[in-house]
Amino acid sequence: MNTQEFDVIVIGMGPGGEDVAGQLAASGLAVLGIESHLVGGECPYYGCIPSKMIVRAADLLQEARRVNTMAGTATVTPDYSKVADRIRDEATDDWNDQVAVDRFVGKGGTFVRGRGRFAGPDSVIVGDDTYTARRGVVIATGTAPAIPPVPGLADAHPWTNRDIVKVREVPASMIVLGGGAIGLELAQAFARFGCAVTIVEALDRILAPEEPETSELLAKVLRAEGIDIRTGVAAASAAREASGQVVLTLADGSEVRADEILVAAGRTPNVRGIGLDTLGLDETARPTFTVDEHMRVVGLDGVWAVGDIAGKGAFTHMAVYQAAVAFDDITGAAEPRVAEDHAVSRVTFTDPEVGSVGMTEAQASAAGLNVRVGLADSSTSSRGWLHGEGNEGLMKLVVDADKGVLVGATSMGPRGGEVLSMFNLAVHARVPVAQLRSMIYAYPTFYRGALDALAGLEG
Repeated sequence: MNTQEFDVIVIGMGPGGEDVAGQLAASGLAVLGIESHLVGGECPYYGCIPSKMIVRAADLLQEARRVNTMAGTATVTPDYSKVADRIRDEATDDWNDQVAVDRFVGKGGTFVRGRGRFAGPDSVIVGDDTYTARRGVVIATGTAPAIPPVPGLADAHPWTNRDIVKVREVPASMIVLGGGAIGLELAQAFARFGCAVTIVEALDRILAPEEPETSELLAKVLRAEGIDIRTGVAAASAAREASGQVVLTLADGSEVRADEILVAAGRTPNVRGIGLDTLGLDETARPTFTVDEHMRVVGLDGVWAVGDIAGKGAFTHMAVYQAAVAFDDITGAAEPRVAEDHAVSRVTFTDPEVGSVGMTEAQASAAGLNVRVGLADSSTSSRGWLHGEGNEGLMKLVVDADKGVLVGATSMGPRGGEVLSMFNLAVHARVPVAQLRSMIYAYPTFYRGALDALAGLEG
């Protein structure tokens, strides 16, 4: 058994772990990065990047189909092999992370492939080797796709987001179990490539964490594209028949059949078996631990957590943001950044895109705020009207009326995630609503529709 000492050990080299480890190594510290799978994590290999390549291709197909309504005549012949090739060759290097490993090592870091396990607050074991940290350990182990305990589901060999990005052919039919962001993006994309898709969501609406108006409009758009959406009904059992088809039996007794089933029903933290008990933590607890504004694990000296497992938003941008905060704290920066989570932004990359930041109306009301809401139909704005087909969207502003500032906003429509940027800034910086009203908005733009939502606050 070998023992080596480093300044900092990072367990898990997903987006947050890779970022903080790389920054620390580049600053001159002796850093050990540990990863059992792929350096870079979920985002570049299974999540953000390959899924958005799929979405981009599907959106191109839909735009081409809109030519017949607005600009002439076009014939569209989908070819998913082009997408599969791009994911393999351009995004993932055929799921090889050597470039990422070399990038980290090139910054001065030391990399070990394996599963890290705590042997104490400053000690980590990988295989037969023990590593100790002079300054501390960063936990960045991320999450993995969850398979709900539906009888027969695991034996039906369902796809998760990790499987679907590797396929080379679109199935004739597919069930999507889960009506959240991941499920909806892939459901719409595969439907545009010719797959018959059924979405099953146990809650009473799709995209449940977002505003109800958003859910209603997106469901309308998806159904118009031929997608079957079943809400308010849970999956009771699943089976893959001898024919190869999957049969999903629902709680109301109905059945859905398809060639494949994609499970997009949440994530589970990658904390089992990493020795949290040696830190006095229960790996089965939810949340597993609490972090402070410096990303330190509360109650433990010299332990930080970043990314999904920190519980502040399971997004790549949150992981990278938190990595910067942890870096400042570990290195003793003169003016350290501190983590804030009142303006967490998020985007569902459906068509129309759904961009959101901060609180929903329901969350603001539950927090006891004096809430005022402004709602506007983006399709009736000047740019929305000019855009024509594919212009469905809305803007919703949630205001703390006592303070006169936005605490949440939704921008749904073409490039809704980009239009969100002005609301992201407003919520983060607590810009007064009066200031937003006084701005000059370029005409005709999608973001100018904010004036209609602001006017709605006065009603």
